[in-house]
Amino acid sequence: MTTLREWLSSGPFTLAMSSGFFGFFAHAGFMSVLEEEGLLPARVCGSSAGALVAGLWASGLPAPRICDELLALRREHFWDVGPGLGLLRGALFRERLRAVALVTSFDECRVPLAVSVFDLGALRTAVLDAGELVPAMHASCAVPLLFQPVRIGRRLYLDGGVLDRAGLLGAGAAERVLFHHLTSRSPWRARAPQPPRRPRMQVVAVPGLPTPNPFRLDRGSHAMEGAAHGLRLALSLPIEDRDAAAAPPG
Repeated sequence: MTTLREWLSSGPFTLAMSSGFFGFFAHAGFMSVLEEEGLLPARVCGSSAGALVAGLWASGLPAPRICDELLALRREHFWDVGPGLGLLRGALFRERLRAVALVTSFDECRVPLAVSVFDLGALRTAVLDAGELVPAMHASCAVPLLFQPVRIGRRLYLDGGVLDRAGLLGAGAAERVLFHHLTSRSPWRARAPQPPRRPRMQVVAVPGLPTPNPFRLDRGSHAMEGAAHGLRLALSLPIEDRDAAAAPPG
């Protein structure tokens, strides 16, 4: 039977990463294992937390550096309360993204990147894959009520997870996809979401990960370690058991 590692090694694949509030810790741990194993995606896409890690990695930042930057994150690094349609203005968050990302535009990324955002004017998801990188990442991470909407050109955008929680709209229908699904629900959802299904897609969903938030960033390291542990186990499983990754240790 074909293992997930063998399936990933057999041809180019797209890595898609879901939204999930402060789930970027888990995504960074997941990405670090892919890099360790030399299983690098040919394209990356995602929403919100997934867009943040996908964007930083596509910009050329190695996964260990992404992990280090996230583990050094403190609330004061992004907590800029101000008047508007959201608690936080987002200026500190964008400044931090600019300081970390290694390129300024999608065209400069090492692999093609697509991030999902919610278009407030059209009330639908838009996929951004060209233009300035950091504003697009900022927009995809602009959680409603927490962050104020982000203006790009004449459009106002919010978190891509509003309608495209999976962050899969940036992946073509014919692509082979590895999808990292965060099982914890976002604050505005009544129940934990189920992973989507589509042809040629393998899902890894690690249960029981801690859920960091702006007031519990200390949970981030455990979420990162748990996601990494879950993927290491999943890589040796037959692809039919891809959703059965073991829970994180401890």
